[in-house]
Amino acid sequence: MSDYSIELADEPAMVAFGEHLAACCTEGAVIFLHGDLGMGKTTLSRGVLRGCGHQGSVKSPTYTLVEPYETPAGPVYHFDLYRLGDPEELEFLGIRDYFDERSLSLIEWPERGAGILPVADLEIEIRVEGTGRLLSWQYNTEKGRKLADSLRKG
Repeated sequence: MSDYSIELADEPAMVAFGEHLAACCTEGAVIFLHGDLGMGKTTLSRGVLRGCGHQGSVKSPTYTLVEPYETPAGPVYHFDLYRLGDPEELEFLGIRDYFDERSLSLIEWPERGAGILPVADLEIEIRVEGTGRLLSWQYNTEKGRKLADSLRKG
């Protein structure tokens, strides 16, 4: 996916990386999370939410499509589009209202919303690497480039 990558050994490492990602998000962003079932997309999202100051539980929004969180760092929207039947359904959700300069949007299964979702600032792919995970990322915008560079330096 890119020359930006990191190997993570286990679930605590995935959560810690998510916390680091949150710290790098100094302004709103749209982040696509790619990976097969069970790769850790929701675990990564849990880390991001913790990094934004959320203290409660984080559940996968598989059936609701989106879980909104008001955090000390600002609004975070966790999307899971796995069960989305048609990208047009997102229009009925008022999807465009979720994306602004302040909000951070984490989107699992973004390919299911193709043509409706905005361009991602950053795309993260998660895949198996030995007994852990390999995360690789690429940017699509200037905001994403800054975010990708901050992640690499971390």
